[in-house]
Amino acid sequence: MKNTVSATVLSLQIGLPKTVGSTDSPDPKDQVWRTGYFKEPVSGRIWLGQINLEGDGQADLENHGGPDKAVNVYPIEHYPYWAQVLNLPELPLGAFGENFTTEGLVEGNLCIGDVFEIGESLVQVSQPRQPCWKLARRWRVTDLALLVQETGRTGWYFRVLKEGHVQAGNKLVLVERHHPNWTVSAANDVMHHRTDDRKAAQELVECGYLSLRWREKLRRRAFSGIPENTSPRLDGPTKVRN
Repeated sequence: MKNTVSATVLSLQIGLPKTVGSTDSPDPKDQVWRTGYFKEPVSGRIWLGQINLEGDGQADLENHGGPDKAVNVYPIEHYPYWAQVLNLPELPLGAFGENFTTEGLVEGNLCIGDVFEIGESLVQVSQPRQPCWKLARRWRVTDLALLVQETGRTGWYFRVLKEGHVQAGNKLVLVERHHPNWTVSAANDVMHHRTDDRKAAQELVECGYLSLRWREKLRRRAFSGIPENTSPRLDGPTKVRN
């Protein structure tokens, strides 16, 4: 089902985890932390496997990486907004720790379960990205992770259905759309805004292409009526303050 969606991988970034910060700093923003957030653009073909891109890695394997989060994607369309918010007119590509910076797709025109050909690979939208405290630590902006979540400018993840080489400049060709009503924006709305709507949570659980982690969270909410405590993810070990 190839359609008129026209999108491109503008830039491809990879990076391995590293430790940054200082044990001597009294400023929470400068204390030691380990992260795979700092990724650099690469040219040429890169192998995309089922877990991640060759040469890429994550520091927190409990909450990042794995088959449902093989590729972190962020749209270039959001960069002008964040450049203004962060007061960084020349915000570099990869600023949100993404592997693919894309053009032509945003959360409102992309659906859970969408399958794309990219280079030699075949990938599928698995869930919206849930930003964490490391985003705020990286840019030294209080509550930036929460702001990204609340605005819905989250980006998303791909799982890999077929491994293969990819590179910047590849087109994203939509070949299957299973759930046209479950856009990434709609999934974000249920998870982060309609937190008292147990029926909506259960309906999203039934979207079989949604990541296992999101289905588990939403299933618990649908059963108990109690939303997840997001403070550990958004605030981290030490809340970043300006």
